Amino acid sequence: MSSKPALAKGTRDYLPTTMAKRNYIYNTIKAVYHKYGFAQIETPAMELSQTLLGKYGEEGDRLIFRILNSGEKVSKADLTALEEKNYARFSNSVSEKALRYDLTVPFARFVVQHQNDLTFPFKRYQIQPVWRADRPQKGRYREFYQCDADVVGSDSLVYEIELVQIFDEVLSALGMKDFAIKINNRKILSGIAEVCGEQDKIVEITVAIDKLDKIGKEGVVKELVDRGISQDAIDKIDPLFTLDGTNVEKLKTLKDYLADSEIGLKGVEELEFVLNQIEELGLEKAKLEFEVTLARGLNYYTGAIFEVVTNEVKMGSICGGGRYDDLTSLFGLKGMSGVGISFGADRIFDVLEELDLFPESVTASAEVMFINFGDSEQAHCLKLAKQLRDSGVSCEVYPSSAKMQKQMKYANAKGISYVLLIGSKEIEEGIVTYKNMVTGDQSSASFEDFLNTIKG
Repeated sequence: MSSKPALAKGTRDYLPTTMAKRNYIYNTIKAVYHKYGFAQIETPAMELSQTLLGKYGEEGDRLIFRILNSGEKVSKADLTALEEKNYARFSNSVSEKALRYDLTVPFARFVVQHQNDLTFPFKRYQIQPVWRADRPQKGRYREFYQCDADVVGSDSLVYEIELVQIFDEVLSALGMKDFAIKINNRKILSGIAEVCGEQDKIVEITVAIDKLDKIGKEGVVKELVDRGISQDAIDKIDPLFTLDGTNVEKLKTLKDYLADSEIGLKGVEELEFVLNQIEELGLEKAKLEFEVTLARGLNYYTGAIFEVVTNEVKMGSICGGGRYDDLTSLFGLKGMSGVGISFGADRIFDVLEELDLFPESVTASAEVMFINFGDSEQAHCLKLAKQLRDSGVSCEVYPSSAKMQKQMKYANAKGISYVLLIGSKEIEEGIVTYKNMVTGDQSSASFEDFLNTIKG
């Protein structure tokens, strides 16, 4: 007996109507990326494990999908490591490749390998799927698409300003009205660790405080204790959990807090510059908010950190990003500063669906369908269909002279806007009869007038 077909957990099939909506999101993002001078690239779905491991921190490494070696390479498995319960070493012996966890680390590898072919600063965008061995839940999938834009080869804060504008422009174009761009700076977090006397535990601190909105203050404090942070350091961090006020007020408080930390004050200075410039330029819909506990938990960030949340739907972050000055040095290229952002297309899709923000026009597969009355009429319609397509109008000819009810049902099911009914009478008189499938109105006109109607 054949088994019932099924999907792997955390993955999905996309029907044509869903793909039309997804392409609406991708095309909106691409249009804005192009406006800001970004060029498109692609990288392979799989990378060498050594390219990915160690770049995302302890939690990230656990979520990387490893690809099992095949053929003779399986015989090289380190069974001694398995017996000794050294699972990391055993995994490395049976898996040399992995599915990419994000698009940023593969991009850093790409830059190093192609550095002689690129013009710096290099601005690229990339829209491709990534994979994470996470527990599937609402808004979280094991296979999902990221829509990244990055600039490498410059440490200018001009790019942080542009990326904030891109967040605002894309999400506003998609119809969102109430969303916030949260911003912090990794140097501020380093300064906090320095003031607390825990410089060597910056990763442990940032991973914990980044969870404030998920597990609350008590949960963060418990995690800090579990990660070996001293009580004295926790007491010094405590006031930051309740830091509030305007961006200016919060930064003023932070300046006093970080008075003895050079790197912390540098982070405040960079953040002030970005906030002041955005204040002058203005944003269409977004609110730009300084969030001192924002860390994003990724080890490679060194400067600005971004996260975008919508207040219209209960959902985690829908976009993120930050500056990563040292990432390419992991692949042998030093002094190559970078900054980038990513739109979470899958979460954005869910938000637009819940808020009913997709335009009706994006779901139609064709604007016009020709009813098929028989062989001679079909031949005439195929000629007209070519003219429509040459004019940029999507259309199709029904493949057989089935009953009218069946053909109309097909057009309705596909969301087709106009149906053309061209029989022997219309051919003889040189006209077309067309039905507006939305209003139900039916009219006759010359083919040229019909074309002007649907294009107008």
